[in-house]
Amino acid sequence: MMTERNNVTEFVLLGLTQNPGGQKALFVLFLLIYTVTMVGNLLIVVTVISSPSLGSPMYFFLTYLSLMDAGYSTAVSPKLIIDLLSDIKTISLPACMGQLFTEHFFAGAEVFLLVIMAYDRYVAICKPLHYLTIMNRRVCIVLLVVSWVGGFGHSVVQLAFVYNLPFCGPNVIDHFICDMYPLLELACTDTYIIGLTVVANGGVICMVIFILLLMSYGVILNHLKNHSQEGRRKALSTCSSHITVVVLLFVPCIFMYVRPVSTFPIDKSISVIFMVITPMLNPLIYTLRNLEMKNAMRKLWCRNSATDRMRRHLPH
Repeated sequence: MMTERNNVTEFVLLGLTQNPGGQKALFVLFLLIYTVTMVGNLLIVVTVISSPSLGSPMYFFLTYLSLMDAGYSTAVSPKLIIDLLSDIKTISLPACMGQLFTEHFFAGAEVFLLVIMAYDRYVAICKPLHYLTIMNRRVCIVLLVVSWVGGFGHSVVQLAFVYNLPFCGPNVIDHFICDMYPLLELACTDTYIIGLTVVANGGVICMVIFILLLMSYGVILNHLKNHSQEGRRKALSTCSSHITVVVLLFVPCIFMYVRPVSTFPIDKSISVIFMVITPMLNPLIYTLRNLEMKNAMRKLWCRNSATDRMRRHLPH
């Protein structure tokens, strides 16, 4: 239950800019980015499901990474886009809590899935003869469930700390979303201990996992010395895609959450990078650097084009 001292029923979001011309330009830009994000990620999902050649565990996990990116983007972008056309940008307290939960749920699940994808690459490159035995279908499903549960647990902890905080004074958030630090700054109580818990549940986890991932990819790349030139090229292409995505997600996360409760003007720009732009870049990174994925998309496109031509020539 909300505390009785809580008399704030909605928050006012200041957004990215107060300039009307700037807001219209950003509306067009973010609408385009969101469209590309959804089309790109859903195209990967459809391609993997429709292509028997993409049946390996790596593509199984990539499908769900794309779904997580689509969900994460949808938790943030539609509200941001709509607000860019609104004079007053408000969000109710329940909607604010819902957005906070959803964005941390998908982001948390994605962090755990990236760890699982690194493990998948380790097994594929360092233990190739046992790969399909170790990464069998049952193991893949269990690991996927672990990533969703991990994201859910992280998000529940974040929400639990904010949900019962008293908001009794200012209700203006200098941001375009509801997030932990802007909300903690508005609470009319001491949030020092909660802030440390947020650092532990967000920033420290991000930093530890980021270091472990970089070390694991170091081990993988070192192991490539024993592979043929073709095998090395293919593995490097895959690993470089993974490392790029890891850096794009983890570096902003570490900057945002490995610090005491405070907000900086640059926070909004950093948030745009990993909440809006990164989900759009992920499908591009995985597709442009992956020959198997490009070939599967080409075949799917050709198959659909051939089906359309046949339909047009059939007698009605």
